[in-house]
Amino acid sequence: MNNENIIIVGAGAAGLAAAIGCARAGQKITLLEQNNKIGKKILVSGNGKCNIDNRYINLNRFHSQNPDFIAKVLESYDFAVVEKFFTSLGLELVEGKEGKMFPMSLQAFSVVELLEYEARKIGVEIVCECAVTSVSKQGDTFTLETTLGTKTCTQLVLTSGSPAAPQLGGSNSGYAFATKLGHTLVPRHPSLVQLCSQESWVKGCAGVKVAGLVKLYANGEYITEKKGDLLFTNYGISGLAILDLSREVSTRLANFDYCELSLDLMPEYSKEKLTNLLLARIQKESEKPIGLWLQGILNKKLIAIILEQSKSRVKLEKELGRKEINKLVHTIKNLKLSVNDTKGFKGAEVATGGIDTSEVNPQTMESKLVPNLFFAGEVLDVDGDRGGFNFHWAWVTGLRVGK
Repeated sequence: MNNENIIIVGAGAAGLAAAIGCARAGQKITLLEQNNKIGKKILVSGNGKCNIDNRYINLNRFHSQNPDFIAKVLESYDFAVVEKFFTSLGLELVEGKEGKMFPMSLQAFSVVELLEYEARKIGVEIVCECAVTSVSKQGDTFTLETTLGTKTCTQLVLTSGSPAAPQLGGSNSGYAFATKLGHTLVPRHPSLVQLCSQESWVKGCAGVKVAGLVKLYANGEYITEKKGDLLFTNYGISGLAILDLSREVSTRLANFDYCELSLDLMPEYSKEKLTNLLLARIQKESEKPIGLWLQGILNKKLIAIILEQSKSRVKLEKELGRKEINKLVHTIKNLKLSVNDTKGFKGAEVATGGIDTSEVNPQTMESKLVPNLFFAGEVLDVDGDRGGFNFHWAWVTGLRVGK
């Protein structure tokens, strides 16, 4: 049993940034990873291209019960700090849409391989397939029971992520260790996750993708809205707008609220513009069935539900008038879908909640309760929006630990 200087648990984004930061400061580091390779979440991010950060770091893109903590952590730790860190590894970044930053190679494994090379070069010992089963502290020494035996250290960094994406190694282990050492947890829920519905009609629309606008109502009250792709699936609905909305849905469902989505399938058209378009398309003598007539503007799979929700009784094009058109327009711009669940942590990119940040020093990421215990990344009660913000949080909290 050898007493290490610093042990870091979890070789994801936060753990790697912390390990490199600490080793550059001359510390002896052992980095433990339960998977057979490091950076598994990095490897799958951005469809393998790795959306590594966002140029436009803004407080309102991060969420926590303690927003003041986020403000203090991000102070003087903007995108430029992360870019400098990656440039020091030899990784150049390029900008995509909405400020999303990617490695110039557009390959996630470039990021992981350069991080690993740097870590090993400066003396970080990386131990894979080493799951930590328990953590305790006596005096100044932390004792870790692992699948590769007992390890001890004088400083411990927990960067073991959240329960999101268990297939990539996501787990509750960091929370279990933190609570055993005296920390408090904020409830965790899936975020950036697909939504489920018990309504049978969505199955018939599976595979349909539209650029839309989605509004969330909880117990009949308007909550928020997001614009972007909507993708109907066998289980409910996905797409970028849904992922962006899912944090709020997840939290509301956990409180047993009734959640309903209102889907605008043609947000680029105002009600008036769409009404005029449809009225202008009517041919007075046409015997064309109404379903076929609507195929001129809508995906065929969506038409049956639009006719059902609009309560349209019209069968033929020639029977259409302003009253019927108004009903159709209202439904196209307010298609209702009730939501009863999410795809859970398995489908989630991140989790809300985590270690209560009021118990952590935002300058150093050290526990206020347990000396020489540090946290970084998703294990804390902070989660970010889609678009590189969760990675930004991981990099900067890891770098603060290193500093």
